[in-house]
Amino acid sequence: MINLLLFSIVAGIVSAIIIVPITFVSKETEKPTFNRITALAATTVLIAVITFGIYYLTNLDRNWTSAWALLLVVTIIGVVFATGKERTMKMVLLLVSLAGSVFILSAPLFNADKKYEAVEMDQQVEIKAFDETKTPASVPPKFARNKMKKAFGQVPNTSYYELGHLQTQKVNDKFVYIAPVEFSGLFKWWNGKTTPGYFTMSATDSADNPKFVKTEMAYTPSSFFHKQVERHMRMEFPELIFYGDVQLEIDDDGHPHYIRSYGKFITARNGFDVQGIVIVDPETGEVDQFALADIPDYIDGAVSPEAVSLQNSYFGNYIHGFWNSVVGKKDVKLPSDEGTESNVSPVFDENGHMFYFTDFTSPKEEVDSMLGYALTDGRTGEATYYTGNLEESYMDSQGALQIIEKKFIEKKWSGEMPVLYNFYGEASWLTPVLDSNGFLQNYFIVSAANPEISVFANSPNEALRLYKTALQRGGSSVDGSSGAVEEKTVATVSRVYKERAGDFTIVSILAEDGKNYIVSTEAVPLAIYIEEGDRLAITYFATGELFLPVKELKNSTIE
Repeated sequence: MINLLLFSIVAGIVSAIIIVPITFVSKETEKPTFNRITALAATTVLIAVITFGIYYLTNLDRNWTSAWALLLVVTIIGVVFATGKERTMKMVLLLVSLAGSVFILSAPLFNADKKYEAVEMDQQVEIKAFDETKTPASVPPKFARNKMKKAFGQVPNTSYYELGHLQTQKVNDKFVYIAPVEFSGLFKWWNGKTTPGYFTMSATDSADNPKFVKTEMAYTPSSFFHKQVERHMRMEFPELIFYGDVQLEIDDDGHPHYIRSYGKFITARNGFDVQGIVIVDPETGEVDQFALADIPDYIDGAVSPEAVSLQNSYFGNYIHGFWNSVVGKKDVKLPSDEGTESNVSPVFDENGHMFYFTDFTSPKEEVDSMLGYALTDGRTGEATYYTGNLEESYMDSQGALQIIEKKFIEKKWSGEMPVLYNFYGEASWLTPVLDSNGFLQNYFIVSAANPEISVFANSPNEALRLYKTALQRGGSSVDGSSGAVEEKTVATVSRVYKERAGDFTIVSILAEDGKNYIVSTEAVPLAIYIEEGDRLAITYFATGELFLPVKELKNSTIE
């Protein structure tokens, strides 16, 4: 607060010196028409109060470049009131402030190349195959939020509060949704003083019920005045450049922390390059600052989703500068707006590391072909752009959502949170399907390269099993499955089950050693003749699943 007072007073003094003329003599009496000391004091107080109010309400950084508009207005007023040589001097000052204003306002026109260089991504072809023994974080946030609202009765003094912003993170090696309880208004904050805690719910198990965790928080986004967490951060770090909303992060002991990304402008006061985070303990108000290289281990989303979305925009639009993004649009690719948090979707790899996913599409209207996709590290901000198989045309996220809408048009169901995975070596969209009330109905998987191959089931793992069958039926060898090792074995059939699937038959085999195998007659036509007691020479992929996908098979009993 003291820093803001000093900043406002200095701004008032400088403004008063510029505005109030040194002398202002009446032509009739040739005497000064005002008391200059009084005018300076009054102007100083007025400008200081205005400056204090603007900076306090907006939480604007207190770098002097942030006062460019004030300086421009003040110099214009100063020129109007001045006369003679004083007007000439203040005219020079006006030209300087005008040049500075033009420089700041025009920065987006000439710093596009620097923005692109700041976020230029490493490029690869395809992401690593997904381990099908794991369960993707596939519970949609809209569904999780609905369940949390229905569990809101667990909160004491319920009428004081409402559910806050929902986000994904890893806590104690489990993927969960976190949502703080927030004040529902000024008077509720005045009476309640602190919020009672936060909700947590599994991000992988749709059957999980939300749990309310009690922990008092005084510094929150919905608090007011000095207890508002964004303002508290600004008071502690008046010159930092923040970008994005505050986020709640939970450590492995269940203690909450509010974090916010900070960085630097790329040119003038335009563009943003993230450098670190500020952390606030919402109970005590204790504040810490960390560079990205030094953030605590429990932080998953050090880089705010808003900052990632901005970086994606730079990378997609400014490959050949600003004007190309407006007129020619050569090589321009637009980031999708289908993400769950500021147009990006948080996903986790097999090591529990969080990335932000975004797919890119063509700027040309009515084109749903994906040009590529990006994964941005949530802790470091480093991003990788994947082009996909350039010999194939991939459908973008909007195309996947349109397929779901047409598939369930009578039920009026829709998809949410489409994420691209590498399932069995096939680029595939996994999308939760919700009904009109926001309740989860099933999981839909569709091939990005072959949209005619699609399945849906009640769980992600069941959908994966059906998808593997659909790929085999469609002629895929699923040899990219999780990078699984190809192995061979000789087995005797204990049980066999055959299921008709379109023009082909899916054969499920139980061997005497207890292992299960699955094969399509499209890949191995003679598998239709397998019976109990047959001796089989099998080449399969050791994916670790219950049913192991077969690549080749020979029935020595009949061959």
